[in-house]
Amino acid sequence: MENTYRILLAEDEPKLSQVIQEELTRKGYVTDVAYDGQVAEKLFSQHTYNMVLLDINLPYKNGLALCKEFRDTNANVPIIMLTALGEIQDKVDAFSFGADDYIVKPFHFDELFARIKVFLKRSEPSAETGEKLIVSDLEIDMENKTVTRAGKNINLTAKEFGLLVLLTRHKGKVISKHEILEKVWDLSFDTGTNTIEVYISFLRNKIDKPFESKLIHTKPGFGYYVRETPLS
Repeated sequence: MENTYRILLAEDEPKLSQVIQEELTRKGYVTDVAYDGQVAEKLFSQHTYNMVLLDINLPYKNGLALCKEFRDTNANVPIIMLTALGEIQDKVDAFSFGADDYIVKPFHFDELFARIKVFLKRSEPSAETGEKLIVSDLEIDMENKTVTRAGKNINLTAKEFGLLVLLTRHKGKVISKHEILEKVWDLSFDTGTNTIEVYISFLRNKIDKPFESKLIHTKPGFGYYVRETPLS
């Protein structure tokens, strides 16, 4: 089944892009390579991709601009940033533009392929056909991967969607940062960054901020939970 997956790789370093493409091909993935942002943009408009691997510092159009553009076009395609920029703010910026993951160069191919495999598996049709999660006026359609609140469509990235689903499935239960890292980021250790706080903030801006009733709550020192809050 793996050879049905098509990946867009946007990387301007010829040697690195060649090595990554060769490894992806060896794993059975069909891989298109773009050496600059304009070519990546053109390829994305011409083909349907199961995943995008984006460098940030690309000629003509940088990876962050492409990430936002791709995300606006396709809310579900997994986007992984591959970049030498390793500062926390760089990661926050990438996530805010719609990236699902962020790998700093140099990286091990085992790590890259492990993350690719996880995202491709998640993007496959699941047994959740027809399932809907509802809390108050929030509705999550698991089959179509859509979210609405009070009838208004809310666009989420794959990571934001996964985090919201985790919290909503356990409505009223406090979910720890460790459990979130394990179930949403597939990490069994704390990265030492504030990634989860950033994503909770993103979710609140989209899910709660436009509405009077707040659904996403924090229990300081313990974690986060979703609960309907009655209007006072």
